[in-house]
Amino acid sequence: MYIIIGKGRVERKLKRLYIPVASEEDLKNLKVGQEVLVSGKLFVARDAAHKRLYEMVKRGEDIPIDFKNGAIYYMGPCPEKPGEVIGPCGPTTAGRMDVFTPMILKLGVKVLIGKGKRSPQVKEAIKSYRAVYLATFGGAAVLIQSCVKSQRILMFEDLGAEAVRELEVEDLPCIVAIDSQGEDIYEIGPRKYARNLK
Repeated sequence: MYIIIGKGRVERKLKRLYIPVASEEDLKNLKVGQEVLVSGKLFVARDAAHKRLYEMVKRGEDIPIDFKNGAIYYMGPCPEKPGEVIGPCGPTTAGRMDVFTPMILKLGVKVLIGKGKRSPQVKEAIKSYRAVYLATFGGAAVLIQSCVKSQRILMFEDLGAEAVRELEVEDLPCIVAIDSQGEDIYEIGPRKYARNLK
């Protein structure tokens, strides 16, 4: 990846993460604050889909999706225009899914993608399941749209934009917000800023 500076360009070595995750080492090596480019197949689900999945699990029903080593992106896309793979598709606030996240991790998900803080309970679940939470960029829905190569609906088509989808993405830009050891950028960042003010 290149960053334009003045008239030149500087190459930055960014971490790459491929989904489904090949091994726990791939996640263990990610540290809070690192920039990551995500490629592969992501599951998309947000509030209404999470609630339905939770209810299915409570009833003991089989989930017809293999979430093992997968990633969930908290997002509901805008309608696509003719010729587009998907409409603008920026992240939604991850905290709204906190009550369902331990269940999702238990189903085998290893990577969570969204924006905003997570609860202490979610951070503990991330540590327990050796998962990671990646933040991507609110307000950059068109940039993220350009990373999507294909999409299809897997479950709950009646939910429209909130259906469970599978996206194939290439070089989706993210930052490690909570790593597998539970380090949290939303806590570390303000502490560093406060120290710099002294």
